[in-house]
Amino acid sequence: MTVGLLAILSAFGLSASAGLNAYIPLLVVGVLAHYTNLIKLTPPYDTLSNPWILIMLGILLIIEMLADKVPVMNHVNDLIQTFVRPVAGAIVFAAGTNVVHGIHPVVALACGLLVAGGVHLAKSVAVRPLVTATTGGAGNVPVSVAEDVTATAVSVLAVVVPVVIAVLVAIAILVLLRWWARPRPDTESG
Repeated sequence: MTVGLLAILSAFGLSASAGLNAYIPLLVVGVLAHYTNLIKLTPPYDTLSNPWILIMLGILLIIEMLADKVPVMNHVNDLIQTFVRPVAGAIVFAAGTNVVHGIHPVVALACGLLVAGGVHLAKSVAVRPLVTATTGGAGNVPVSVAEDVTATAVSVLAVVVPVVIAVLVAIAILVLLRWWARPRPDTESG
């Protein structure tokens, strides 16, 4: 596979991860760019690897993780994150594809925005309300922890083994299509 294709696959994984937790992929990219040779960020995205930015992202990550575990506050957090997560996805997608020639930055930003926004929308409109309704809110903390673990694993895998992301995205699309096409109970009764 070419470097460009791997960068695109990585960018999709990172932006999907941002849909679950805005700060995890930004922090993973920044830390890996700062301390390893796995990622080479070009301006202006190299700012993500600045130590002060890394500290700020760490603080924001802690705040989001805590807010997402507190009843009622988790719903407020999801509302706020409706704006933050797509922007984080746009930034991380553009940062990941900035080295690929031929991808316009506006297209990269739009792709990241749509991927992260779509994941966040599915999480906040479908998954979380269902968990709250079926568990009386008791399932929100374990689901939140699972989202954080998933976002971290997907972010790291997106950088280290981007081909895995392509497989995961294909599986996720198939699951969504099956869910969407499933027979629904007849809501009209005579």
